[in-house]
Amino acid sequence: MAAPLPEGPKTYEIKSPGVLSLEAELGILSPPEVVADPMALTSALLYLDNITVSFDGFRALNALSLVIGEAEMRAIIGPNGAGKTTMMDVITGKTRPNAGTALFAGVNDLTRLGEAEIANLGIGRKFQTPTVFDMHTVEDNILLALREDRRAFRNIRWGRTPVERERIEALLERVRLKDHRHRQAAELSHGQKQWLEIGMLLAQEPRLLLVDEPAAGMTDQETADTAVLLREIAKTRAVVVVEHDMTFVRDLDVKVTVLHEGSVLAEGPLDQVSADERVIEVYLGR
Repeated sequence: MAAPLPEGPKTYEIKSPGVLSLEAELGILSPPEVVADPMALTSALLYLDNITVSFDGFRALNALSLVIGEAEMRAIIGPNGAGKTTMMDVITGKTRPNAGTALFAGVNDLTRLGEAEIANLGIGRKFQTPTVFDMHTVEDNILLALREDRRAFRNIRWGRTPVERERIEALLERVRLKDHRHRQAAELSHGQKQWLEIGMLLAQEPRLLLVDEPAAGMTDQETADTAVLLREIAKTRAVVVVEHDMTFVRDLDVKVTVLHEGSVLAEGPLDQVSADERVIEVYLGR
């Protein structure tokens, strides 16, 4: 008897409620769990439903549900330990949930994919501390990150193609570093390094960008400029921003989701959630 084929990453075709794909009916593919709002799947880029993650009995995420649409920016706030980092770990494949559904673009089951596979789907993540190539120029950092460029070091030596030059120029312009293109990344300010890393992520053409506390350590002007930059980016792709700086969140002018003890505590405009007694008690204070 021939050995069974290895099981590959699974995808789901979302049909009308109660209708399974032919593969599921034949037992080849397990259908996704029933979700509370099937219509949300038709417009959602990211769909999390009842995501639960436990570490040694501690629930870092507790039936967390979140829906992010195409070209939507969402701010995520909450006290330390609320589950913000774990949520991003689940989305990027770093952490496997114990239960729940996590779909990207309607059909890609993030709970069954590795980190590299998820990144290739178009999910980029920026951590709080910028990670750039300090000894390379700003321009070369962008070149190294270009999605199509898998031999960037060779191209640095032998030159750039016209397409690469055009893309690099556009990215440098977008992240406010055009005038710094020939500087080494190590010479940039903290805020400029943050912008450079955002530019490097954009070079990979993500559909969803996860940004962790981008305003931390920035000057007031850099913070304001970063809010403008993220609003510009969100015109063409989804952006999820985890942040503690309420002034910065207000500048983003987007829907806010408040996490507490691994679940969504409140959701809506900043003024609305800021007036919620539960949010005041567990996070904002009086």
